[in-house]
Amino acid sequence: MAVFTRTTTNLILKIEEFFDNIDIGLLVFREGIRAYLDKDMEAFARHLQKVDSLESNADKLQRAIGNEMITHSILPQHRAEVTTLIDHLDEIIDALKSTLNEICIEVPDIPTSLNKNFISLTETSISSAEELMPAARAYFKAPYTVREKLLKVYYFETETDKISFMTKKIIFQEMKELDLAHKAHLRYIIHHIENISDLAQKAADLLSGMAIKILM
Repeated sequence: MAVFTRTTTNLILKIEEFFDNIDIGLLVFREGIRAYLDKDMEAFARHLQKVDSLESNADKLQRAIGNEMITHSILPQHRAEVTTLIDHLDEIIDALKSTLNEICIEVPDIPTSLNKNFISLTETSISSAEELMPAARAYFKAPYTVREKLLKVYYFETETDKISFMTKKIIFQEMKELDLAHKAHLRYIIHHIENISDLAQKAADLLSGMAIKILM
């Protein structure tokens, strides 16, 4: 079953551009974290500015998509779910921006010995969201392929949880040289990065249900 009731070029283009903003935002976020760990604050600032711009554009597109759908260019039975999906995806790019902003404001002191852990955590959390995007695109073109595309979202979300747990265990049980406030601050940053995969899983759960309904 098609989601759209007729040729709706403007809406389709807006949705594709919205997805593009998230895809690029995920790439920029990854590089932003790497820049921070490398102590390249100039590069970090550029990545933060880029994510801020992408998030702002995504918000504009989100509103435009909502307005387009009100004009009945999408079947009513799908309209609410598509709106919720767009909202969930927007939460991801919001999280990218807020995480880099928190790092910019608080300037956490991440020990060099934890760089690999933070890179692995970032890679898996971002990968979960990256794997979500082809499934979101497929919903509008080939909904029967959505569920299989979501498998990697759940895999990377689980891996993110494992890396987060392991890293926090190292911080709190092995790094005796750090005081409790420092450890708590690192845990706070870890939570922000880990949250990206949680948001991806949340959107994946919704998308999986949407795909089932559209094929019934």
